[in-house]
Amino acid sequence: MYFAQYYLDCLSQASYLIADETTGRAVVVDPRRDVSEYLSDAEAHGFTVEAVLNTHFHADFLAGHLEMASRTGAWIGYGRRAEAEYPIRKLADGEHISLGDVQLEILETPGHTPESISVVVYEHADDTVPYGVLTGDALFIGDVGRPDLLASIGVTADELGRMLYDTVQNKLMGLPDAVRVFPAHGAGSACGKNLSTQRQSTIGEQRATNYACRPMGEEEFVALVTAGQPSAPAYFVYDAILNRKEHGLFGSAEAPQPLSVEEFMERRAGGAVVLDARSPQDFAAGHLRGSVNVPADGRFAEQSGMVVAPDQDVIVIAPQDREEEIVTRLARIGFDKVGGCLREPEGAFPALADRMTQASRLTVDELRQALAGDEPPLVLDVRNTSEREEGAVEGSLHIPLAELARRADEIPQGRPLVVHCAGGHRSSVAASLLRHQGRDDVSDLLGGYGAWLAQSVAVEA
Repeated sequence: MYFAQYYLDCLSQASYLIADETTGRAVVVDPRRDVSEYLSDAEAHGFTVEAVLNTHFHADFLAGHLEMASRTGAWIGYGRRAEAEYPIRKLADGEHISLGDVQLEILETPGHTPESISVVVYEHADDTVPYGVLTGDALFIGDVGRPDLLASIGVTADELGRMLYDTVQNKLMGLPDAVRVFPAHGAGSACGKNLSTQRQSTIGEQRATNYACRPMGEEEFVALVTAGQPSAPAYFVYDAILNRKEHGLFGSAEAPQPLSVEEFMERRAGGAVVLDARSPQDFAAGHLRGSVNVPADGRFAEQSGMVVAPDQDVIVIAPQDREEEIVTRLARIGFDKVGGCLREPEGAFPALADRMTQASRLTVDELRQALAGDEPPLVLDVRNTSEREEGAVEGSLHIPLAELARRADEIPQGRPLVVHCAGGHRSSVAASLLRHQGRDDVSDLLGGYGAWLAQSVAVEA
C-alpha cells in the first residue's frame, strides 16, 4: 500500500493519496483545488487515480474534486446523504472500494454535517484490524468536528450534535485501539476548538486523551462540543454551498496579471478592494490609503475570507515574488475575482506618494498613557472568545476578527480606537479593515495582549 498525507499549514488542512502498488489503482481524499502535487506523485509512482472522495462538503476551503475529475476522469464520491449539481457516486455505510489487495470501507459518520463519512483503510483484504481511518471533520486529534457551522442549512446544532455523539462514541470508538487516526484538519482550524498540532494518532490514544471520546451521556456530549467554539469566518457558508455546485476550475497555469500603477489605480477607482499581503511592519511604514492588510505569513486565506467578501473584486499588493502564491491561496477558498497584482510595489509607491499613508501603532506604554488621559481611546479586542477568557484589558470592547466585518457598526463613533489581538498580527488586519470602512483615528497595539500582560506582571512584581 502507498499512503501519503499532504498538509497545508495555512489552512490546517490534510488530504490523502492512497494506492495499491501492485495494481496501481489510487484514490485521493479531500483534495485542495491546486491538484498538481497529487497528480505528479501519482504519475511518479505509476498510479491511476480512479476516484476522488470528499468526506463532506467542506466549509473552510473549496475542494479540488472537479479539478481531479477533469484531469483524470475519476469519479467523485460522497456520503449517501449528499446532493450536488455535478455527477457523484453516493457511498453507503459499509460499502467497500477495492483498489486490489488494498481495501477502503465507508463509514457514515454524520455530526459535523449530515452527509459526513469516514474512510477505513485496510492494507490487505484479509486484515482483521484496519491500517487506519480517515475521519474527515468527525474526529480530530484532541477534538471533534463542531456541529454548529451553517454548512448544514436546515439542520440545527443540537440535531447534528446528537448525530455526532453516535458517530464518535459508538462508531469511531468502536474501532480497535491500534487503528491510526488521520483527520482532515489540525491546530488552527476553525472547524473545532481544541485541535492538536499532531497530524496522526490512534483510536486508543484518542479514547484515552480526547475530551469528547471519554464515555458520557448524550446530553453531556452535546453541551461539551457546542460550547466555546471560535467564530467562523464569513466565507464558510459561501464555500459550503459552492462545494455543492458546478463551478469554474482552478487555473494553475494562469499567472496573476501584473498591473502598472495606472492600471492598478483604475481598477481601484472601479471599486476593487486593495489587499496588501505585506507584513504589518511594512504596511504600517507606508501603504495605499484604504487598503486592507492581510499578511501572507500567517493564515492568509482564512483571514482574507474574514474581511473581504467573495463577490468583491480584489487587486493585490504582494511581497516580492509571492504574487502567484497569494492568488493561489485566495483560490483555495474560492476567491477567484483577483484583477491583478501591482507590479514591483516598492518601485511603484513613489509614484503614489500622494495616495500613501502610514498606520498608527502604539506601544503598551503609549496606550496606558492615552487611557489615563482626558479623552481615553476605546480599546477593541479582536481575539477569539476562548482567548479573552484568559484575561482582557479593563473596559475593552470584544468583537472577534471573524465577526468584525459584519459587526463594525457596534463600535461607538467619536473616540480614538486602539485594536489589539494576542500578538499584533490580527490587530493589523482589523485596524486596516476599520480604516477601509472610513474610520480615521484607528491604531493597533504592538505586541498585542501578550505585551500588555507582560508589562502588567512586571509592574506588579
